[in-house]
Amino acid sequence: MQASQRATGAHKARSHEYSVPTLCPAMDVHPSSYYDWLNEPLSKRGKQDQQLVVHIKQYWLESGGHAGYRNFHLDLIDADISCGRDRVLRLMRSNRLRAVRGYRRPGGYYGGSVHEAAPNLRNRQFQLSAANQGWVSDITCIHTQEGFLFLAVVMDLFARNIIGCSMSIRMKDELMLDALTHCRRQPTSAVMLHCDQGSQYKSRTRKKLLETLDITPSMRRRGNCHDNAVAESFFTNLKKEKIRRL
Repeated sequence: MQASQRATGAHKARSHEYSVPTLCPAMDVHPSSYYDWLNEPLSKRGKQDQQLVVHIKQYWLESGGHAGYRNFHLDLIDADISCGRDRVLRLMRSNRLRAVRGYRRPGGYYGGSVHEAAPNLRNRQFQLSAANQGWVSDITCIHTQEGFLFLAVVMDLFARNIIGCSMSIRMKDELMLDALTHCRRQPTSAVMLHCDQGSQYKSRTRKKLLETLDITPSMRRRGNCHDNAVAESFFTNLKKEKIRRL
């Protein structure tokens, strides 16, 4: 039964390209079965999907087309609407709703070199199964009405939550140390912190702090921003969705 439904669904998706007599033998579906499936009333699940799409489109328009399915899933939870994150992703794909990710295509692959301060233990494995297993950190420059400010963040890779941040007019060691010491998380076991090769991340003070907090350091390769793509993506969206729109 499920295989027949999938075949008729694929049939409908291609019906604007090929005729019914051509598609039915190819899908091993009788034409009468296809028409019966096409005319049957919408299921309860389908009606729920239609209602969810209305909310998702509203959130998508309110974000200016910049937010993604994770943010919309949180918006639905805040509105007391029960829905899984993968379901939001499926509905967005079926309705061709996608987040705007800039105008330039990503650059090519560059290997870079590994610094001796810390190896690249993360190795672009950004999907984790639980919180407090792996963090990433980075620093960016933000243009404000009063001048430039440096922002340092610490992100938990499991749910992409910012768990620590710090801002300063100068990019010194204290900027990163404050972001770590003011984290909202206090892990009970060892956690890996991945970052770039900036001087703020290679200081002796930071090394001692990581040892005290039982945090294993990991550094991306020199000249390879893809090794810390999650933090880079967060800063891009932050500036695009919030700062540059003010």
